[in-house]
Amino acid sequence: MVSLRCKLMVKSIADYQHIDYTNIDLGFIEIREELNDLRKYNFNRDLKKIGLEILDEHDAILIEKIKNIIIEMVHYADDFPSENFSDYLSKKLNYDYNYLSTLFTKIKGITIQEYLISHKIEKAKEMIIYNESTLTQIAFTLNYSSVAHLSNQFKKVTGLTPSAFKLIAKEKRKNINDI
Repeated sequence: MVSLRCKLMVKSIADYQHIDYTNIDLGFIEIREELNDLRKYNFNRDLKKIGLEILDEHDAILIEKIKNIIIEMVHYADDFPSENFSDYLSKKLNYDYNYLSTLFTKIKGITIQEYLISHKIEKAKEMIIYNESTLTQIAFTLNYSSVAHLSNQFKKVTGLTPSAFKLIAKEKRKNINDI
């Protein structure tokens, strides 16, 4: 689950199917009871209709938790943790970072760092498009050491500098408004 809407949809499906749960959060639902095969099948079927699915496998669940921590931190939190991200993730999940990193890369085909960077750049694009902040403010908000560091990663990921991206976005908005 990657959005608050997903949480609400999972809650709605669980409530509709009378599934007794204690907590629904981004990426997981804690169910009080053991679901029999038919109830699990029906729950998974309805989740698949909205693009989600049940993950029983421990490793897959751990990967989802990593992804959700990153998504929550980049897109919804007010600020980044003050400590090193690898330490933060290890403490949050109670696993050694090397284990998490190896597992994530094996299953997702990219590193945790690459996943984090892609989300930070998506957030930067959003902030640029909506003209919310200067590049200095964006770099600070997304925990970059400098505007140059943000700009270099932005160009690596998008192929454009933040300034070029801003001009293209502005031009597209202008063209849409002219229609």
